[in-house]
Amino acid sequence: MATPARATILQLDPEVPIDRFGPWLGANRVLVRAIPVWQRGVPQRSDLGDGVIILGGTMSAHDAADHPWIPPLKELILDLIDAQVPTLGICLGHQLLAEACGGTVTVSDPAGGERGAYPIYWTGAARTDPFAQRLAVNGSSMFPESHSDVVTTLPPKAVLLASSEKYANQAFRVGSAVGVQFHPEASPELMGRWAELHGDSARDARRTMQSLDGELSRNGRLLAQAFSSQLHSRAIAA
Repeated sequence: MATPARATILQLDPEVPIDRFGPWLGANRVLVRAIPVWQRGVPQRSDLGDGVIILGGTMSAHDAADHPWIPPLKELILDLIDAQVPTLGICLGHQLLAEACGGTVTVSDPAGGERGAYPIYWTGAARTDPFAQRLAVNGSSMFPESHSDVVTTLPPKAVLLASSEKYANQAFRVGSAVGVQFHPEASPELMGRWAELHGDSARDARRTMQSLDGELSRNGRLLAQAFSSQLHSRAIAA
């Protein structure tokens, strides 16, 4: 049997874990290691294995004064792209990827953000993208969302992969890195917890997400499989 690939999860906030994306990666022969960046800082690229996932957080991409790991994390993102390491940024990770590569992020967008489950509309470019193509053939996919900050301008070299009705820049690629504003990893339980943190009903949020979870979990699993394939290709080439 082939050697498992290795992925490093950069967790930026104790309230935003890898959740069920970890087991989904494990089911695809990927060994997962999580680093609590708020405690241990930003690691060196040589310590990260075959690929990296950068999770979300309750802070903003502009909060470097309170979170001094943000500037070195942006530098690491550029290093990962330069070395062609498969990288996935989710929510805040997506926003940090955008800013690291020359895009812009609006904090507390006046349109109010998105919380709940929303359809994501894939672009033509997504149909040939190794991360998105299995879902993009359907035109749209439903995913959990929980954000108020948004990527308002894509980096100059970015390829747009998906939009929602409210926000244009839901997913994009720059080299070996993909950013997604939505949360493919989030379970109904985690969405309930986030709703509670925002002063909403955890029970109502869980009930809504559970009613859609057949589709949501299928879509998340497919993205986990796609990212796992990229990690295995990297491991074989190394």
